[in-house]
Amino acid sequence: MHVLIKLLQPTELNKKILIYQVLPRLFNNSSKPSVAWGSIDDNGCGKLNYFSSSVLNKIQEMGFNYIWYTGVIRHATTTDYSSFGIPRQNNRVVKGRAGSPYAITDYYDIDPDLAENVANRMAEFEALIDRTHKAGLKCIIDFVPNHVAREYHSICKPRGENDLGETDDSSMNFSTRNNFYYCWGQQLDMSDVDLQRLPYTLDEPYVEKPAKATGNDCFSSRPQTNDWYETVKLNYGIDYCDAGGRSYHYLPIPDTWVKMKNILLFWAGKGVDGFRCDMAEMVPPEFWHFATSAIKDVYPNIIFIGEVYDQSKYHTYVTSGFDYLYDKVGMYDCLRAIIRNERPASAITYEWQHEDDIHDHMLYFLENHDEQRIASDFFAGDASKALPALIAAVCMRNNPFMVYAGQEYGERGMDAEGFSGKDGRTTIFDYWRPASIYKGFFNKSQLSLSEKQIYAMYHIVLRLANKEPALREGDFFDLMYVNPASEFFDPRHQFVFLRKKDNNVILVVVNFGDAPADIKVKIPGHAFDFLGLPEKSIASTDLLSGDVTMFCLKRDGYLSLSCPAQGGRLFKFNVSMKNTEYSFNEHNKEEFPPAHTAEHLLNQVMHRMFGCNRSENAHIERKKSKMSFTLPQKPTRQEERAIETEMNKLIEEDLVVEYEFVDRNHLPAGIDVSRIPASAGNNIRLVRIGDFDVCPCMGKHVRTTSQIGRFVMLGSNWDELTHTYRIRFKVIP
Repeated sequence: MHVLIKLLQPTELNKKILIYQVLPRLFNNSSKPSVAWGSIDDNGCGKLNYFSSSVLNKIQEMGFNYIWYTGVIRHATTTDYSSFGIPRQNNRVVKGRAGSPYAITDYYDIDPDLAENVANRMAEFEALIDRTHKAGLKCIIDFVPNHVAREYHSICKPRGENDLGETDDSSMNFSTRNNFYYCWGQQLDMSDVDLQRLPYTLDEPYVEKPAKATGNDCFSSRPQTNDWYETVKLNYGIDYCDAGGRSYHYLPIPDTWVKMKNILLFWAGKGVDGFRCDMAEMVPPEFWHFATSAIKDVYPNIIFIGEVYDQSKYHTYVTSGFDYLYDKVGMYDCLRAIIRNERPASAITYEWQHEDDIHDHMLYFLENHDEQRIASDFFAGDASKALPALIAAVCMRNNPFMVYAGQEYGERGMDAEGFSGKDGRTTIFDYWRPASIYKGFFNKSQLSLSEKQIYAMYHIVLRLANKEPALREGDFFDLMYVNPASEFFDPRHQFVFLRKKDNNVILVVVNFGDAPADIKVKIPGHAFDFLGLPEKSIASTDLLSGDVTMFCLKRDGYLSLSCPAQGGRLFKFNVSMKNTEYSFNEHNKEEFPPAHTAEHLLNQVMHRMFGCNRSENAHIERKKSKMSFTLPQKPTRQEERAIETEMNKLIEEDLVVEYEFVDRNHLPAGIDVSRIPASAGNNIRLVRIGDFDVCPCMGKHVRTTSQIGRFVMLGSNWDELTHTYRIRFKVIP
């Protein structure tokens, strides 16, 4: 029976937003080693066309529904594209050989580095948006409203649109009609900017008179090395140097407001589904209300994500039209400190409570382009140490979660790429190829076992976030207020909470400790009242491992469980289950997980190759296994070799093994109900291996197919009378 089943997706309205952030420049499919300070000729550059349909499908299948293409708008670079009519930049005001993607030189253009055909770069971006949407993903790009590159000049602006600064009166320090701030009568002085370390020839001195204010609110003509000296500040009607200190001039509407609104409308018209707004808090909330309202009047489903670090301003920016805000100084900083054992796990409660009234607007993350990589020596040194934080952040509330490309493979960020230096971050200034991204997308055979294991956990947790209604949109109940006082619970390393939707409950337990923990979790009476829990004995299943545990739900009682080191558990149970429905958990066989998982693959391979049903007789053992199939005729030697080849191909694809529990009356189409005994009760465990196979099973399995090892056919037998074909095989882990 054919059992290839596509996971049912929740409706668009109740999806949990999961964002995959990627800097296309780093998405390089070249196997050529990168060199420090390398030019684009030395190191190459990722292209928009590298995001093929198969790549985007892989990202979508991991659980993401949005992709943030970071740095696609044309920005300052040392690479010369003047032969294409693109103005060349003076390298004294460009950070790194590639340049910062946040020093925009033309808001209406695409970065030529990312194009296979530079002259066709906008068409390549439009094609990318189309591919992205066809893959079931929505597209986010950066909007950089606070500053632009010093040599900003648009060659692609729409007809009738004045360029930024084109009509400025540079004799005025401030005017609402100006787009920039000026240090009138003073020339830009870069003598305090350290350019001596740059290992390439510098252009002639950059001349700017009068000097414009620098992007990080530096209103001096003499920026320092740590200033954003490559950018200039945009003027939104705030006079920062008024005699009284600071004054606001929003009527009439400043010219910059209109120009920036038009830029947003331009990209929304290209099919962009959202904007990540860089340093949003450096731009007045009044502008955001003006701009977001104008855009959503035309494109009501577009989303705005704001980079805001001042928690006291969170509510202001939410009410100004932002759908989501970075929760950097709140949840990110908290989880980072817990991972590093600098704060207790119980601190998570304080952070979510601090923003509880706007929690749906908080964007959680563990990495982005500004932060150090988890696996770097500057953060945790090991990506697996953040897995408890991943589980907690994804599963705790209904708000969005974001992953930075390479994080899912444990990218270390410990390269000395050039301008960026060896700082635990992946460079945004240099041409580079992070090893994990290259291996994960273009050469999976090079991934290490630990990289595959990290990926498997991300894959499973992210897919569960939308597959399980309790995690996607269920009620949340923090259990930390009753458990820290218990001698059976360690609040420094453990965090626990409940999620519930309808009759399904998930108990989430994470352990940041370095050792496995035997825990007793107290469920207070208030949780029973708030969530409508019954007092009863019930079978629960860990959605991460497939293990089954019996719980006795009792008001103010304790649930005994174990939790792996630097890991977690997602115990799912259905409160409507009758006490007699436990037989589905009875499973006395002690399978060898690699061989048992190979059994599932072989069943599907045989079905697809020969159209037969699943094995009618199987003996799966550690040393040698046998499986029998009914076929119309004996396979040829060539077909037998093809069986072994296909099995090892699937194993190398490193398909993730997942568990799903459904009741008998709501089984997905294609499941052979006749193979499920009546004694199994109404709750059935399905085992999914990627999107290749799904079937009911209570046995033990490996986490990903690469852990099976190598599949070896030892021989076969053919019974002409019964048309039974028996395969003998073993797996070599």
